Amino acid sequence: MKGERMNINGLQKLTLLDYPGHVAATVFLAGCNMRCPWCHNSELIDGTAEADMDDGKLLKFLEGRKGILDGVCFTGGEPLLRPELPELMLKIKDMGYLVKLDTNGYLPDRLEKLLDENVLDYVAMDIKNSPERYAETAGLSYIDMEKIRLSISYILGHDTDYEFRTTVMEPLHDDASFEGIGRLIEGADKYFLQMFADRDTV
Repeated sequence: MKGERMNINGLQKLTLLDYPGHVAATVFLAGCNMRCPWCHNSELIDGTAEADMDDGKLLKFLEGRKGILDGVCFTGGEPLLRPELPELMLKIKDMGYLVKLDTNGYLPDRLEKLLDENVLDYVAMDIKNSPERYAETAGLSYIDMEKIRLSISYILGHDTDYEFRTTVMEPLHDDASFEGIGRLIEGADKYFLQMFADRDTV
């Protein structure tokens, strides 16, 4: 909402991995509409994680990193749950930074608006599994696959740079999973697999 402070739940001040080809900072936002059992940011899922800073402090930090950082990545949780996000992204773009969004694609209308208004420079969308096992993999009893398909079509239909990616975890994924995913993202230029890494918090 305009004028309201936005809580930031984590900040990685420098990353060479999160934004392909660029030096960036990564902003972590709490709250998610999925419950993936392998999530590495599980402390951010329910939105109760304490804030590390607000958007004012983030902007001040970025002001001092001009010429060092190329871009800012927003991840979560699911960043699109935050209604204040577009305003903050625009402020960051006005500072000369590139903006990248990590999303699960379950809020296609909000994603489409950001794409239509050229707010995003890069989108990374998680593709959880084939449609038949999507809800199970996302930790939900039901999932509206039309929302996922809409987000995929919006990404493929815009000029914004993008990638699709899947975290691979036994026993959730098998050969049929990737055949189904292939049909979902047919025509995509970039699709990455990342292996699940076991940790104490997962």
